[in-house]
Amino acid sequence: MGLRPGLPTPVNVRRPLVVAAVFLAVLAPVIATLWVSTPDVSDVRAREAADLKAKGAVQLQPDQVPALLAKAVVATEDERYYSHHGIDTIGLARAGLYDITNRCLCQGGSTITEQLVKELYLGGSDRGYDKIVDMTLALKVEAVLGKDEIMAFYLSEIATGVNRYGVVSAACAYFHQPLDSLTLSQYALLAGVTQAPSVYDPTVDPAAAETRRAAVLADMVSEGYISRAEATAAAQDPVITDPPGATC
Repeated sequence: MGLRPGLPTPVNVRRPLVVAAVFLAVLAPVIATLWVSTPDVSDVRAREAADLKAKGAVQLQPDQVPALLAKAVVATEDERYYSHHGIDTIGLARAGLYDITNRCLCQGGSTITEQLVKELYLGGSDRGYDKIVDMTLALKVEAVLGKDEIMAFYLSEIATGVNRYGVVSAACAYFHQPLDSLTLSQYALLAGVTQAPSVYDPTVDPAAAETRRAAVLADMVSEGYISRAEATAAAQDPVITDPPGATC
């Protein structure tokens, strides 16, 4: 039942409204200052091209990203990727609570967009004040690039091993196949490697890569991208394959 006109607003209703108003009053100038003081991102495409050239990585176009790979990456790294605008406030709050509870900086809560701008604008750093800048730039980039283009940029330049960048080179190194010819298990492995390539690179530690692949497959089941039966079948595949006559 709503309040009748003229009746005072109850304290338990007023208090949250006052807190929200104060929070916005304090936060709005900070956001405005950050928006003005952080770099313009209209050059994001040029920066991506220059960065890939320096790394010797292959530029993927949005229509060259396999759907299964995109789903694997979203399921394991950024489950609300297609609904947020650069910052996942739910994931950020959850990560912050975990870090406070465990007294560590264990979870960053970074979105795929934030990881991209960290590489292109912040030299790979998102600690301290850089984290605030990173979030601001992510909002800016999402106003310039669509989700499919951001995903393509991210997958083009992420580290996938020592001096190896991008999923195209990883597909060649791990499976000796072009990216668009891989299987579900191979896409899941690629998505898993990106989190910590020095740990999950299957050419370095196949057992760790297999464990990580299983976690990605489980995430894909949880998000409804694949069935449990598909995940079980994919988990039986060898981690690294070398088909006769295969070429990248």
